[in-house]
Amino acid sequence: MGTHAVNRKITLGFLTVVDHPQYGLFGGYLLLSTAGRPLEFHCTAPIKPNRAQQILYGPTLESFLYGEQIGRTLLEKASVEASLVCTDREAVLAVREHVCLPVALVLATDGGKPGQGGEHLHLYSDRPGDRSAGVVGSGLTTFQVGRNRLAVPEQSDGDRRQIVERLACLPESFDLAEPFGRIRAAIEEAQQAVRSPSVAAA
Repeated sequence: MGTHAVNRKITLGFLTVVDHPQYGLFGGYLLLSTAGRPLEFHCTAPIKPNRAQQILYGPTLESFLYGEQIGRTLLEKASVEASLVCTDREAVLAVREHVCLPVALVLATDGGKPGQGGEHLHLYSDRPGDRSAGVVGSGLTTFQVGRNRLAVPEQSDGDRRQIVERLACLPESFDLAEPFGRIRAAIEEAQQAVRSPSVAAA
């Protein structure tokens, strides 16, 4: 099979969760071609856990909300199946338990931040400039693909190999953090539409 045939089949999924202080959690899922063009987009209605859920789920609440309730729901809505899924929120990695796709965390690089925040900078523990895979203290294995620094859970080394293979067709300059900004902007637009007063029918 030719390289061009393989490239046409690669679809990139970008999954994130936005935590709004008033409305709760919004999930967004954007599917892109390797040219960076949108193929499909889905977002959730806001989810706000109640006090009983906070008590009963305890420390597992975030992975349940981000991975199962939001992540799995969005991936199941999509009519196009991604070749791999990228996220900029560590808790979203929990979605891997519910899907048969490799899932990677996009980490901050020395020259920038993933999405809108640098919350993943603390994950680095391997030597600066080391482009090989390294194990970080939080149970994640980091690795480099082009300009992108990624991580998967230590037990998902098979995912790492698949991700590297499937991203091989991308230009080295492709920024895997950029699409998360698009998702956040789209969610913000959706929030504004909900907040805008509707015009009553005559």
